[in-house]
Amino acid sequence: MSQSVERALRILPVLAQGPTGLGEVAQALDVHKSTALRLLRTLHEHGLVYRQADGRYRLGARLFALAAEAVENLDIREIAHPHLAALNAQTGHTVHLALHQDDEVLYVDKVDSRYPVRMYSRIGRPVPLTVAAVAKVLLADLDDTERRALAERIDYPRYTARSTPDAESFLRELDLVRAQGWAADLGGHEESVNCVGAPVRGPGGRVVAAVSVSAPSMVVTGEELLALLPQVLRTAEAIGNDYSGETA
Repeated sequence: MSQSVERALRILPVLAQGPTGLGEVAQALDVHKSTALRLLRTLHEHGLVYRQADGRYRLGARLFALAAEAVENLDIREIAHPHLAALNAQTGHTVHLALHQDDEVLYVDKVDSRYPVRMYSRIGRPVPLTVAAVAKVLLADLDDTERRALAERIDYPRYTARSTPDAESFLRELDLVRAQGWAADLGGHEESVNCVGAPVRGPGGRVVAAVSVSAPSMVVTGEELLALLPQVLRTAEAIGNDYSGETA
């Protein structure tokens, strides 16, 4: 890598910590002030660095605009699909990708099971918020105020005897999901269907999607499905790394 480019890139995390003087930048880079000033001026010309009235430097608005544009143009479905297909090939079971939009969680991608018994789920179809593993993974990432407000305004259908009965039970379950980093639906929506899901984390660690493996109990027991959790977690992490542009 060009030495100048490498030094310029090293400036950005320094300024991310807050407004910084020329001397501090030079010290962080272990270069002369004149070298640091030349790099800062170049970054300033491109809007990536801004010089304040007090002479200190901070990250420029252009940098944030570029980051926002990049995130807006990312398609999580396109990024995730090869990973979903790989997880399906490993397990043989139905794999879903889901997103949270307003008060709904929607399936946005699906790879069908290799077994004759197929899941009824469809891309674009909302999932049951109070029981589905992907819904619990996504909603558990909401802040406390949002979580409670949502829990108190939604309904709690009794799909099966294992369905979540009320808001307080739902909030306790979301707390558990948040703490353990995954969720399960073992007969909560349909007695004969089990599911385990994991969060896909984007930049900053926020949950941007959820991935799950589902199977009828006649094909695999709940315990056997839970044994696949490490593979589901690795898949979710791999999708998150690709989405964030990070190396594993």
